Amino acid sequence: MFRLIPEKTRFDFVGRRYLGFALSAALVLSGFYAVVLLATGRAKLGVDFGGGANFTVILRQAVPVDRLRQALGADFRGATIEQVEGASTYFMRMPVADNADADRLMDEVRAAVAKGLAPNAVAEGSVEFVGPVVQRQLWQKAIWAVAVSLLCILVYIAFRFDFRFGVGALIATFHDVLAVLGIMVLTGHEFSLLVVTALLTLAGYSLTDTVVVFDRIRENLRARRTEPMAVVVNDSINETLSRTINTSMATMVTVVVLYFFGGPVVHAFSLALILGIVVGTYSSIFVASPVVVEWNLRRPAKR
Repeated sequence: MFRLIPEKTRFDFVGRRYLGFALSAALVLSGFYAVVLLATGRAKLGVDFGGGANFTVILRQAVPVDRLRQALGADFRGATIEQVEGASTYFMRMPVADNADADRLMDEVRAAVAKGLAPNAVAEGSVEFVGPVVQRQLWQKAIWAVAVSLLCILVYIAFRFDFRFGVGALIATFHDVLAVLGIMVLTGHEFSLLVVTALLTLAGYSLTDTVVVFDRIRENLRARRTEPMAVVVNDSINETLSRTINTSMATMVTVVVLYFFGGPVVHAFSLALILGIVVGTYSSIFVASPVVVEWNLRRPAKR
């Protein structure tokens, strides 16, 4: 049977944990910097968090985005325009003051397209306004969603295994969320509710990988009580490595297809998931289990 990873490997993951910790520190710092950019409004925010209006414009005949932008004119120079691939549907985002302004701009879009392209060029148009009150509520709910999910992870792992494992799983999940957030924000991608959804999804995905490794560690600790914990943990990671890589690759195929063929609406969501799969696989090997080893070296506990 074909295997991406040999069934039995002897990589010294635990012995190289400090290299992993150094890379993780850089990723986490980028995540904290991204949080600062988001808090100060210097990051690229979606309408969900930045406020403004979402316009959906369906033309009777598809045209290039540049031609549509030219038809709209200087009044819409600051708008973000995305086209659904292979369709005549366009999504526009613009900062607006209130709902009345959003409705007025929708009328101006229809008039500008009719003048620049053709009469009755717009087959259908709609607008969705996100005001400051809704924006503030979305921020609060997003923060609470991430915080509660991380707390539940700590409680679940601490109850199922013990507190050391709970801390390792929490640090790994926190690491994954910050790493992906940092990469997305620092590369100029828009931060929206879909990205928050992806972050929560990858937190669960990362936890699943971590629990599989922790289960094997627990089994081996019971069977090999006299051996050093670092050796047992390293062997456990190697024993589950093939399963971890195969699962990640199978999931990656689906998400990559979504990224290339899902259209601009889910582009940021699927990209965050791709990054999350890579970072989550890395953290289950180089973060979660090595943290447990470090904890045990500094505070030895009975097995």
